[in-house]
Order: sequence, then C-alpha cells, then structure tokens
Amino acid sequence: MRRRVTFSRNLTLSLSRTCRCYCKYCAFATHQAHLHPPDEVLEILDGAAARNVKELLVLTGERPEVNPEVAERLREYGHEDFTSYVVWSCERALERGLLPHTNLGVLSREDLARLREVTASQGLMLESVSERLMETVHAGSPTKHPARRIETIRAAGELKIPFTSGILVGIGESEQERMQSLEALAQLHAEHGHIQEVILQNFVPHQRYYGEEPAEIADAAAREYWRTGVAHGRPQLPLPDWACPVSIEDMKRLIAETRRLMPDVGIQIPPNLADWWGELVAAGATDLGGLSANGDHISPEHPFPSPHQVRKELQRDGFALTERLCVYPQYLDPEWLAQGVLDTIKVKYWSFIPRRGSGRTDPPAPIRPSLVPHAIERARDGRPLSPQELTAMFAETRPEAIEEMRAAADELRSELAGELVTFVVNRNINISNVCIVGCAFCGFGQGKRSPDAYEHDEADFVSRIDEAVKYGATELCIQSGIHPDWTLEDYLGWLRLAKATAPQLHLHAYSAMEIAHMCDISGLPPSEVFAQLKEAGLGSTPGTAAEVLHDGVRARISPNKLPVARWVEIIEASHRAGLRSTATVMFGLIEEPWELAEHMRVIRELQERTGGITEFVPLSFIPFQTLLGRTHGVEEISREENLKHTAVFRLALGRTIGSLQASWVKMGLDAATEALRWGVNDLGGTLMEESISRLAGSYHGTRLDPDQLVAAAHEAGRPAAERTTLYEIRRRYGLPVAA
Repeated sequence: MRRRVTFSRNLTLSLSRTCRCYCKYCAFATHQAHLHPPDEVLEILDGAAARNVKELLVLTGERPEVNPEVAERLREYGHEDFTSYVVWSCERALERGLLPHTNLGVLSREDLARLREVTASQGLMLESVSERLMETVHAGSPTKHPARRIETIRAAGELKIPFTSGILVGIGESEQERMQSLEALAQLHAEHGHIQEVILQNFVPHQRYYGEEPAEIADAAAREYWRTGVAHGRPQLPLPDWACPVSIEDMKRLIAETRRLMPDVGIQIPPNLADWWGELVAAGATDLGGLSANGDHISPEHPFPSPHQVRKELQRDGFALTERLCVYPQYLDPEWLAQGVLDTIKVKYWSFIPRRGSGRTDPPAPIRPSLVPHAIERARDGRPLSPQELTAMFAETRPEAIEEMRAAADELRSELAGELVTFVVNRNINISNVCIVGCAFCGFGQGKRSPDAYEHDEADFVSRIDEAVKYGATELCIQSGIHPDWTLEDYLGWLRLAKATAPQLHLHAYSAMEIAHMCDISGLPPSEVFAQLKEAGLGSTPGTAAEVLHDGVRARISPNKLPVARWVEIIEASHRAGLRSTATVMFGLIEEPWELAEHMRVIRELQERTGGITEFVPLSFIPFQTLLGRTHGVEEISREENLKHTAVFRLALGRTIGSLQASWVKMGLDAATEALRWGVNDLGGTLMEESISRLAGSYHGTRLDPDQLVAAAHEAGRPAAERTTLYEIRRRYGLPVAA
C-alpha cells in the first residue's frame, strides 16, 4: 500500500540567536547581541510570501533579552520583552498568509498563551530525560533540565496548542534513556493529545561560526543544493568526547518504539543530517519536516534537499511526498487554533482542512440535517431531490442517518437492477499521456518533452488489442491525453485500426474533452464529429472528463478543461448520434457537498432528456502523485465517506439510471464488494491495464480476472454475470450451492 510522506514548505526566521544556554553541541546560539530589526523581519516575510512558502519557522535562542543590548533594542522597537516581538512578527506573517510555528525554548504558561493567539503550532525538543547530561553536554544550561522542558510541553497541552517535540540522539545518552524519553513524550500526549509529531534527530558535530552568520551560510548552501542537486562542503567532523555514535539500526528501533507508543503521532526524521533518510521512511518514518527554502540554520552546512529531489527519490520506492501545514490536519479546528489563525487557513489553505460533514468553506445556504429523513423517503420512491436535500445528504455524518441512506439505496438498487452483479471483460488502452490541459487532479498527463511522456505506435496498439482478444475481452476502452499534434484523422485512425484488428470488439472511446478537442481542431460541430467517429467504429462514449459538473470547482482544479455546458453538449450529441454513454463523477477532491448536489442535478436532468446514459460511475479521487495531493493537502477519501457518497449517488439518480458501478481500481476490491450493499450493482471491467489511476498513485492494481469479480459478487451473497458494454448478459455465474 502506498504511503504518504509529508513535509512543510517553510522558511526560517532566526529572529535572535542570543541565548542564555551553553549547550555544547550548538553552533546556532551566540552570547553576543543578535536581533533582526523590524525592517529586516518584514523583508524576510515578504520574500517568504513571494516564494509560496506556507510556514514561517521562528527559531530563536532562549530568553535573548537577558542580554542588556538585546533588551534595549526591544524597548526601542516598542516591546517590553522578546515574546512581544515574536508576537508582532507572527502577526505580520499572518497578514501575508504565512502560518507561524515558533520554537523559543522553555517558556512560561503565560508566554505560551500569548503565542497561541498568533501561531498555528509551537515546538520544543525534549531532547532527553537523562539528568546526568546536565553535567556534560548541557552543563551551564539550566533550562535543559528534563523537568523544565516537560513542564513547558505539559503547559502547551493544557492550553491546547498543537505541539512538536522530539529527542536528540547521540549526545551521550544510553539506549535505555532514549526509550525513556519517548515514554515521557507518550505520557504527555496521553494526557492532552497535543503532540502532533515527534522528531528523531541524530546529532551531527558542528564547527563554530565565529564572526559568521549561520543563516547566510544556510541560505547559500540551500540555494546551491536546490539548483545543482549536489551538496558541497558538508563537514565530516569527529565526535566530541561527550557524544556517542548513532547507527541506522538505532534510528530504526526508535521509529518502531515511537510508533508503538504513539501510533497517532507523526514521526519526523531530518533528511539533511544523514543519507539514510530513505531507509528510515521505509522503516516507518512519516515526515521529513520543513524542507526550508533558506536552509537549516542549526546545521547551516547541511542543506535540506529540495521537495523535487525528495519526491523523485521517494517515488522510486512507492512513496508519495505531500505538503502539509505546520499544524497537522486533526488540529485544524477552533478548539485548537485561535480564530485569527484559523481565518488565515480558511482563506489561503482551506483545502488542507479535513472534510468534516459540511465541508471547508461556508455554504451558500445553511445545511439542514433535518431535511435528510424526508429526502431519503422521497429518493427511495425515485422522486427528484432539491439542492438543499442533496447537500444535506452529502454532508451527513450521523451514523444512523447514513445507515438509513444505505438501506434506501440498496432497496432502490434491488428494484431497478435486481440481485445480479455484472461486470464487463474489457481492456483499457491509454494510447498517449501527452497532454496540454494541466489538471491539478491528474498524475497521468505529461508535457510533450517530458522524459515520462509516451505514445504507443501502431504495432504496440495492435499487440494490445490481440492480447485483449486472447483474454476474452468484448470491449476496448480507449482514452488519452489531449495531444497537441493529433488531428481528427488521427483519432479516426485509431478506431479504424482497432476495428480492422478485431471487428468483434465494442469500441468505447474518447472522453467528452477529447471530442471537444476534435471539434476545435477540425472546426466541425459535435454532430459531424460523432458521425465520422461512428463510421470509423465508435460504439459508445465514456462519460469521463466530468469530474464535478460545477464551473466553480472546475476553475479550481482545471481551468483549461471544458466548462459544464460544453460537457453536456458533447454527451447530448453522442446520444443524438445513437451512441450511448456512461456518466461519471470524480469526488473527494476539493468540492463541497452543494457542488456535488449540482453535479447530480445536471446528470439527472440530462438523462431525463435523452435516456442515453447506461451507467453512473463514481470515481473517488486518488491524490498521491497529483498536484492537489502534493501541494494542496488533499487526502484520499475514507472508505466510510466513499460508501456514503455511493449511496447518495444512487438516491440522487432515482429511477433515471438503472446501473451504478463501483470502481475497484479507485476504492479497492474489498470496498467495491462492500459497495454492493450501498446501491451498487456493477463492478466495472477487468481493465487489463490502467494508467490514469495508477499514475495518480492508486495501489489497488490495474487488472482483475473475471473469477475475482465473480468471487466478489458471491462474497456479497449475490449472483454474478458477465455483460457487454450495453448491458446484454453474456454469461451467468450463479451462487455456489451450499454443502
């Protein structure tokens, strides 16, 4: 199963390096006066906003105002203490759409509360519970005492602050002390549930930067690394006497123990401090921290790799790199965040907010759960539902109401389609992934010059058709990207070649987007294009490229895609030409319940006008290798939400479309089997190959054999049948007789 590995796109503001502690491993702190003036802060913030950074990491020494010169500068800037200045900086960050994460060291409860009003999250490394380290690496640093740090972390929990902590490995502690440190964090999290991630950081020796600015060294190293992919000048220094070596096996044991103690907490490992980070991801690490655009100010000559570099490496191993905010999704709630911070997230980063019933933006009208019971009754009778009723059903979260929707959808399925579970033996062929559209939800389309672009030649195409015939397929499903060089004759040519190769195959080909493109490049109306396609062998039209039939959603996810009216025009033209079509919805993107309600209105009214739709196919969004997944925080919809939506789709259609399909390649065969209780009567096709979902990151495979689909139907207690594209029954598979 594909796993997501997260990171935060951040920029570091080392507001002050002046520190009251004397930790032996630290090259960041100084005991001279260091403080960025307000104009420099604003310049850094403006630069961060211009680089599309989401998180501002405010990194500082501890209590810098103990230095008289720093205290005097703070007074000149109008601040009674350093926390006040940090609050001012965070306010300016929020104004620019940046989410502050602060790490100021040990703080009082009052200071934590002041910062809570202007931060999305805060952090403090526990480092170690070993008190004996106070005599070695932490000598002269009283606030490094474990009790002081635990006190701060506990206070943050009491204040409901999303918090990051962790341990520093290799500073002279024993393995037992490492495990005890993790146990201490687990206890704090058990008390308050506020630790969103634990950092397992291996110590790396640093040189001293006397007379130099670590931030400048870090920024220069990061720029060079991100530009060239080569990290020059990483120091290889001997371990100090007080330190201890750390092996990859040590780190793997810590990951396993953290997962055991805190299964709901993210596990972060720094990807710049050792080359073993890929192996640690495979061992269970879930996060790479902030891949800071201006480097690591703590270890300035150890730059973070760029997100692009990390993504390429992870993708080879089957992992998907995904941006997150500095505050984890489960804490994006008024209980955990100040309203001003939450307002910034809702304006700038609303797609990162998990789906919770009514969605992540304000609905055009209040959502009324009270409408659901009556709506279920009306839908069960096949009557059309109002937009408000459909919205309430898509937004429903009450288990008892969802069960009522399931039962009603299952009854409607039984009335319209009976108990038979159907499937088609088919083959998908995606001739080319070259595409000029650029959809944010797609991991398939590539630019013409991309090294990942492909285009089958005629020999490849014919060999795939021959394989389909030998497999027993009755349908060939053909779709591709919108290729900039193809003409109408090219599209016709593929159909003619398929028909000449295997005249017995039904050709189910070309999305509404492809056909609209044919109209554009040929100057012909849809009716004429369909006439030529039909003559070349087209048998029916896939109702894909629908996504969500709401122009607001389409503008957000694919502004270059055909608008709703054009999609409807193409599908209607298909029906007028005597060609049946399917209809689809892609859900679980960034659409809202009321926008899905509009989609279902459009589909139902289209079917009532033409009667040309053979089946409705819900397609849950696969986010992993797509722009929406990588940079907008959109997660795969849960199995429970997927099934709920399936039931609502059935109820929304009433008696207008008899067949509802579950896409096993999207939701998995187990969930598709369960969907047979939620209004589904069809399990789709065998596919044989499937590129679009696979390249988006689907982990459910690209082929199922007929006996697997039959077994799924039988597991649900239902007989199965192989059908044709147009729902003629070819072969029946009755339920096995019980012994």
